[in-house]
This record gives sequence, C-alpha cells and structure tokens, in this order.
Amino acid sequence: MSVDELYSRQMMLPEVGREGQQRLLAARVLVVGVGGLGSPVALYLAAAGVGHIGLADGDVVSLSNLQRQVLYATEEVGKSKVACARRRLLQLAPHIAVDTYDCRLDAVNARDLITSYDIVVDGCDNAATRYVIDEECARQGKPYVYAAISEYEGQVSVFSMPGAMCYSHLYPDREAAIAEPATPRGVLGVLPGIVGCVEAAEVVKLITYCGEPLINRLFTIDVRTMQSHVFDL
Repeated sequence: MSVDELYSRQMMLPEVGREGQQRLLAARVLVVGVGGLGSPVALYLAAAGVGHIGLADGDVVSLSNLQRQVLYATEEVGKSKVACARRRLLQLAPHIAVDTYDCRLDAVNARDLITSYDIVVDGCDNAATRYVIDEECARQGKPYVYAAISEYEGQVSVFSMPGAMCYSHLYPDREAAIAEPATPRGVLGVLPGIVGCVEAAEVVKLITYCGEPLINRLFTIDVRTMQSHVFDL
C-alpha cells in the first residue's frame, strides 16, 4: 500500500503536507464510547491516518443502534462494539493500530486508559463519564475533544489542555448534571454523524497544527434550521 497515494489529497493541503501526515501517523487518540458519535469519529480518524486509535466501550451492538451508529451491520447485533469497530477500522486502514478496551471508562480505570494517548475524544452519552475524562485530561494536560447531542442539536468544544477551559467550567453543577435522569431521548440519525465529524476535524487540527481548534470556544448546531454558532467561553 502506498501511503503517499492513500493520503495524497490530504497532503496537498499546505497546512497539512507530508509533515502533518507524519504527525497523524505518529498520533495516539482514545475514543471513549463507540456509538453514535464515536462511529464517525473513529472512521474518519482511521481514514485520516491517525496511527494508533484506542476504543473504549463495554456495550454490545443492538438493533436500535443501527439508525445512527454507522460502524456496525445487522449481522453484528449482540456482538462487542469495540471488537466490531476494530474489524471495520482495520478494513479501512490496515496499516494503523487499533487497541480495544471492552469496558466503560470510569474513575478507577481512567488514568491507566488515558495515560498512553495524546488526545481523548468524547463519544459517550452521560455527564458522569465526561467529568471523569475532563478531570483526568486536565491532570495529564491532554486535550479533551468534547461533544454532546440531543434530538436535533449538538455541540463541540476542546477542553482540559493547558490554557483551555474545562468541561466543569462550562457545567459547574456536577451533582445536578449527574443526577439528571438518564431517560432515552430521540435523535435524528444524521446528527451524530455531523457532530462526530466536527470532533474528528478538531482532532486532526490539534495534531497537524492547522486551523484554529475550538479551545475556549463552543460550536453549536441545530439541524432543523442548519443554524450553527461559535461562542467564546
């Protein structure tokens, strides 16, 4: 496989070039949650040439996932998400490394899981996990690429690295956020695809030093109107 040919369109960008592509191949990114958000994140990071991807998720594929979790197929229902995701990513990019953690990231394992990665990407669906990621990334000085979705709306930011705000600054009432009932909400199937791609773009920008990452800024979108905004935090 010719890496030059594979990434030729990306390396044509002067802000990326060969040096940026080499940074991508040397990067290590942990995706926490491989569901609606984690699916496009993982696919596009693999396609972009991120050389080492970690996937943390203790869930199995269910039929109701398939409307938005595009990593999976109907024949994989009931199987481990991280195992199925790893298989798909290596089909797309067989030259990269994909590590799997068939577990939910929590306060007990966060340090060990995050230590060996450069960037952590939020593909989870609950505030408790986000606070744990936020705290551990801040402790280690690593970027936390955050996203959340609900119904027709989504948001993205970059937290926890030196000089950046933290998730806990945006949502300081931790007890209230965690106590909010975890009742299933509807979501338009394309929404996590859009928001997850924004997350993947932030990761690529952080690695290649191109563009202006969403540090101390919050991107929001409502797909009903396709109105999007970037707010200074």
